[in-house]
Amino acid sequence: MSAVEKAAPAVTLPEIGQPFGGGFFSGITRDPDTGKRYLNITAGAAHELKGAWGEYGVKIEGANSFTNSRANTEAMAAAGSELAQKVLVLDIGGFTGWAIPARDVQELQYRHFKPTTEENWANSRNGDNPNSEPVGQLYTEESPTQTTLSAFQEGGTEAFRDAWYWSSSQRSAYDAFPMTFGVGGQSLTGGKDSELRVRPVRSQLID
Repeated sequence: MSAVEKAAPAVTLPEIGQPFGGGFFSGITRDPDTGKRYLNITAGAAHELKGAWGEYGVKIEGANSFTNSRANTEAMAAAGSELAQKVLVLDIGGFTGWAIPARDVQELQYRHFKPTTEENWANSRNGDNPNSEPVGQLYTEESPTQTTLSAFQEGGTEAFRDAWYWSSSQRSAYDAFPMTFGVGGQSLTGGKDSELRVRPVRSQLID
C-alpha cells in the first residue's frame, strides 16, 4: 500500500460562523505541547452564563493553559467554581463537552465575531495569539473589523455583549484573563471574584 493510500482523508473544515457541533465554528488552535490541532465551536448567545471565576486569593492547579479550555474548566470546577460547574454540564442539541474558553480560544471569538464598530485597543499584547491557525497578530485600531456575520453584529441574535467575558486561563491566585468584546482588550487584572459573562466553547480534534 502506498503512503498516499495510508494517509487519512482530509478534514473538510466549516466556514467561520457556520453552525457546527451544537454551536458555531470559531477557528482553529494548536496545542503547544502536543502539536495537535483543534476545531473550536462557540455556543449560541442563549447559552451564555455569568458569575465569578473562583475564589479570590486561591491558585488552582491545572487551570493555566492558553489552549485547553476543558482541562482549565475541569480544574476550576474541582476547586469549587460554580460557574465552571454549570458550564461542564451543558448539553446543547445533544452535544456535551463544553468549557469556558482558554485565553487563545477566546481571542478567536473576538477576532471572528467582533460585535461592534468601535476601534480596537491597540496596546499591550492585545490580539497576540501564537497558538491559533493562522497565528494571530497584534490588533490595530482598525483590525479586526466588525464581523460581517449579521447574527453576531451588535443587536444580532448571536452577538456578544459589549462587555467583559471570562476566559478559563488563570493569571495568579488573584487574577484570571478576561476580555472585553467591545474593543478587544485582554486584561491581566481580572479579579477572580468579579462577576463576568462566559460564552462556552467545545473543541474537536482535527489531527
